[in-house]
Amino acid sequence: MTTPPTAWREGIETLQPTVLIIGGFMSSPPMYRGLCRLLLDRDATEVVVAPIWLPDWVLATRRGQGAVATRAGRALVAASAASAASPASAGAPVLVVGHSAGGVIARILTSPDAFQGRRMNGSARIGAIVTLGTPHMFDARDRSAQQRGETSRWANDHVPGVFFSPRVGYLCVSSRAVVGTPLGNAKERRTDGFYRGVVDAPVGSPIPGDGVVPLAAALLPGAPAIVLDDAEHANVIARRWYGDADHVDAWWPRAVEVWRSALRARAAG
Repeated sequence: MTTPPTAWREGIETLQPTVLIIGGFMSSPPMYRGLCRLLLDRDATEVVVAPIWLPDWVLATRRGQGAVATRAGRALVAASAASAASPASAGAPVLVVGHSAGGVIARILTSPDAFQGRRMNGSARIGAIVTLGTPHMFDARDRSAQQRGETSRWANDHVPGVFFSPRVGYLCVSSRAVVGTPLGNAKERRTDGFYRGVVDAPVGSPIPGDGVVPLAAALLPGAPAIVLDDAEHANVIARRWYGDADHVDAWWPRAVEVWRSALRARAAG
């Protein structure tokens, strides 16, 4: 990836971000239309959704997520071009919002090391990474769970924690809406099984999370965090998820603040 333009350095405090959304596992771009509208209503100059579709995720379960990362990388280039074309963004590095697995892919885009034969090295194009219910940390002992966490482990090995801070900002948004426990009702027992496929928790202990990703796994070491009380993971079956208007109001102002702070650090450096 080539280096993006730098005209944005002259007026950081008045800039508005161009946003790239990277969707979660088994999602498709139309699922994020509502979130796009909400971000545009809140002064994002443009919102690009990475063209990663359900069939791409299905193939990724067999071939790995290299092709998914490539699609996200191309979308990052498109979002960077949109930022350069926008007077309100002035070519500023993009604010990336990654939902679920999309947050791990966002981190992989910053890596100078090749991921499954694909070298992204896109940190110069990214001003901040905001993750919504992303399983950053996998520490379950079950072998199948370890296989599901291979992409997260790769990111933690190659771009651990807030690797590019302060030039790239990081913000983790997670939730305690759904508690998993083996002693609860049917939903709580089912959720407990999901959570224990990600984290290694004491037997019988309740585990908070968003219904799919436990809270402990959604926190990235060194990154600031916002923990919501009632946001659930998926944006299709959940009654309330991270992209509802009031939840967006809880994390979007902080996301812009983190993005601006990273731009200031980059300009000063």
